[in-house]
Amino acid sequence: MNRFRMAAIALAALLVAGCGGVRIQPDKGLPTALVKPLPAHAGLVISGELRNYSHKETRTGSDWQVDLGPGHVHLLNDMFKASFTSFEVFKDLDAARAASGIAAIFEPKIEQFSFATARDTGGRYWAVTIRYRLEVYTPQGERADSLTLSGYGSTLAGRSGADALERASLAAMRDAASKFLVQMPRQPMSVALAKGEPVSPAAPVSAANSSGGIEAVPIEADDDEPGKPLPII
Repeated sequence: MNRFRMAAIALAALLVAGCGGVRIQPDKGLPTALVKPLPAHAGLVISGELRNYSHKETRTGSDWQVDLGPGHVHLLNDMFKASFTSFEVFKDLDAARAASGIAAIFEPKIEQFSFATARDTGGRYWAVTIRYRLEVYTPQGERADSLTLSGYGSTLAGRSGADALERASLAAMRDAASKFLVQMPRQPMSVALAKGEPVSPAAPVSAANSSGGIEAVPIEADDDEPGKPLPII
């Protein structure tokens, strides 16, 4: 494809974006994970907020909308199917607490979605970052842990803006999923789950760190993020 044709395609994409905006819904299954599931029955809370999560942003005169909810429902089901011998999905924490046989309750949330266009990166690629928080509760609904997790994805420029953003978003989602699958068994709570025992409540927050919540323990932290990264095994 010569440069003139590529320029024409890029111009057409910009015109479309400027007229009606861009709306995408990244939704693709997770490849089969080659991990050993923990022998536990887990509860997965997928709230209405997560199911309907949508990022809206106006960038350089164009409206962008990324509907992340539906794709994450499928992604989370694939993740938990690979991570535990069995699991149930609940609409809220109260419903999960009322169930029997649950060893741990997990409630994922999307904290931040951000993207960089080819213009932002000098025409080379599109990039996406998605930051998550995973709240973990005991079967009785007591807080057991709070984990943070970030997924990163990118794709080369040259495609339409919508296609590039969708591909980069899917890559970020899969990156976060792979980190969870690989590093979740290394978490302290997983010792109990591996023995077939339920998770325990988190230790009380010290006076020096009494922020009203449990300090986040990143699954995979950047050098400039607070928190101690997990050891690499």
